[in-house]
Amino acid sequence: MNWIEDNNCLTKTLKFKNFIEAWAFMSKVAIVAEKMNHHPEWSNVYNTVSIKLTTHDEGNTITAKDRELATKIDELI
Repeated sequence: MNWIEDNNCLTKTLKFKNFIEAWAFMSKVAIVAEKMNHHPEWSNVYNTVSIKLTTHDEGNTITAKDRELATKIDELI
């Protein structure tokens, strides 16, 4: 599933087998995001993870940092 550009954000919703798999995925993303010092807005409800990427300090717009993090997230899926 591709990222959707909407309202100056990249968004993606992912479904996993269960809560544990969803949480494990989020943990992997958290490590990457922390290393990049670029953090997603996201939520987790049971097996569904919703992700929103935007750069707040650039006026809430999509930047190269968002695209780079999106690519790295895709590599973890």
